Amino acid sequence: MQFLHTMVRVSDLDASMDFYCSKLGLVEVNRYDNDKGRFTLIFLAAPEDVDRARDDQAPLVELTHNWDHEDYSGGRNFGHLAYRVDDIYGLCQRLMDAGVTINRPPRDGHMAFVRSPDGVSIELLQKGDSLEPAEPWASMENTGSW
Repeated sequence: MQFLHTMVRVSDLDASMDFYCSKLGLVEVNRYDNDKGRFTLIFLAAPEDVDRARDDQAPLVELTHNWDHEDYSGGRNFGHLAYRVDDIYGLCQRLMDAGVTINRPPRDGHMAFVRSPDGVSIELLQKGDSLEPAEPWASMENTGSW
């Protein structure tokens, strides 16, 4: 068995690409527009997985954008996506500077949660050992749900 991808429905493709690529740092590796079915599929990979994703079509996140407007609820019911990151404090600071709410700050130097524009929870996990607790993260309260 091999993990291939996780599909997330998105309502605003531009906002989602901004979040997942420009802010979170994922890389688009494939895109498929289906005029007859009126949808777009965009496959994203973490930077360290790009070569493997292009060769094996895995591991990927598939953003599915249906061209006809639909309201998607239940992003929290989905659970979450998780990514290992080199510097959790640096990434959380870049996300916060870009206007992303840090729902569960990395108080422990190990784990944080943010949400996509469609409410999908994204877990960020520090690569290797946890970083030493540091401000402003150590004192930062949770915001919203994660």
